[in-house]
Amino acid sequence: MTDTQFPIPHPEPRFRRPAAGALAGFLAGFLAVLVFHQGMVGLLHLAGLVARAPFQLQPVPPLGVPAVLSSAFWGGVWGVALAGVARHFPRGAGYWLAAAAFGALGPTLVAWFVVQPLKGLPSAGGWSLPGVLVGPLVNGAWGVGAALALRMLRRK
Repeated sequence: MTDTQFPIPHPEPRFRRPAAGALAGFLAGFLAVLVFHQGMVGLLHLAGLVARAPFQLQPVPPLGVPAVLSSAFWGGVWGVALAGVARHFPRGAGYWLAAAAFGALGPTLVAWFVVQPLKGLPSAGGWSLPGVLVGPLVNGAWGVGAALALRMLRRK
């Protein structure tokens, strides 16, 4: 049996092949880092909440790729996860709220409680006010941008 024999209604269009959905999710997440994530970093930098400017090109371990490309890669990985769940988001404004919440919570919590401790850094930026606000704001913006890009790719 295929989906065409017994269609299941979803609020978002589905890709016929899971690989196409994963690729679209990766592209959406990758691009959302370059536009929305880094755009929010730029705004927060201008506001004095983030010391580092957007589009950092210094190499990061272990492969020595520019930091912004490393972030974009991981944004693409999170985009695959977003593609898997976004079709279950509510319609209308709820879609955008769910996308922002997905971005603000998923990548931020993993960064705080997995990545930062592995790097020997304090969780959640040491629980200082900028450290607690920046992750959810930047990643929430990414979530909205990735959901927008994913919608655009699904309609093509």
